[in-house]
Amino acid sequence: MKPAKSSASGVQSVERVFELLELITDAGGDVTLSELSASTDLPLPTIHRLLRTLVALGYARQLPNRRYALGPRLIRIGEGAARQFGALARPQLKNLVDQLGESANMAVLDGDMVVYVAQVQSQHSMRMFTEVGRRANVHDTGVGKAILAQLPNETVRGIVSRTGMATPTEYSIGTVEDLIAELDRIRERGYSIDEQEQEIGVRCYAMAVPDAPTLTAVSVSGPISRVTEEFASRAIPLLRQAADAISADLAA
Repeated sequence: MKPAKSSASGVQSVERVFELLELITDAGGDVTLSELSASTDLPLPTIHRLLRTLVALGYARQLPNRRYALGPRLIRIGEGAARQFGALARPQLKNLVDQLGESANMAVLDGDMVVYVAQVQSQHSMRMFTEVGRRANVHDTGVGKAILAQLPNETVRGIVSRTGMATPTEYSIGTVEDLIAELDRIRERGYSIDEQEQEIGVRCYAMAVPDAPTLTAVSVSGPISRVTEEFASRAIPLLRQAADAISADLAA
């Protein structure tokens, strides 16, 4: 066997495999061979050969319509990575709970939704409940809007066109134009607010984690009786510290 050629930063064939997997992910879940070819400088025969290997190993699959999608063997890897990612962030989330008294969460963008990957619960009997592994819409959650604010508006429009814009409460954002206007406000102030948009009586402040390998946000949530403007004045600087610390840990 000939040794794999290396690029300046590593083994070229490995880099190409992960480039293809990321392109399939970015395409929203499935993609044609020609669409992949248009998105990369790789020769078409190379793409086909790598995809054939990924399909044989279960890391990609070919659909009946001949489009390519991510394979089931990636699930175990993704779940393991999410657990490790959550464990890395847990000390920062615990610090938020210790200082603010309300539940803290971290979520990442997974396809067109957010998935919660880490959590530390408040000790209050009345608190915001969610579960690690739970998936939620991006347009009506604090973490989701903090993540959307990191994306171009056209990408945001594409996401909500695929998922729809459910309105679980009377406060939920129901149109894409209202969502874009809200994202502009988030970009300006640097954090998002879930103002009873997912659950009546619950308010959430969230902030994106800078330079994370996948779009990520941290949040603190609780009843509106406790999560007030005074709470926000304390929470926002602490959220920023936590997001920066998680970013630094990831870089290290």
